[in-house]
Amino acid sequence: MARVASATHTPIQCGENWWGTTEMRHAIDAGATDFVMPDVMKIGGVTGWLQAAALAQVHNLPMSNHLWPELSARLLCCTPTAHWLEYADWWNPILKSPLVIEDGMALLPDTIGSGIEWNAAAVDRYGV
Repeated sequence: MARVASATHTPIQCGENWWGTTEMRHAIDAGATDFVMPDVMKIGGVTGWLQAAALAQVHNLPMSNHLWPELSARLLCCTPTAHWLEYADWWNPILKSPLVIEDGMALLPDTIGSGIEWNAAAVDRYGV
């Protein structure tokens, strides 16, 4: 990625496959990315996300998410260099209250924690 980034004028965004903030730091140190987009699951959950957000802030890199928008939308709210929310509605059929998108903006419910609750009947219906 560093070679690609140095060979083009097009800004590069990467991070969806970083397993932890050490991999993120290596990519930043190598000049591999202009924007970062960690995956909350792979970066280390909420704690890893907060560490990644601090690293992005130190390097003044805009930070977006890779998937998991129901949780990532909340995490971007506490990310100093928050950029874009990558949204996919894949989980909506099994969520009690899917993330609402209105006029291109995520509307977060006034709930504590992740705000994620499963629709038990749908989980049972789709489960194996």
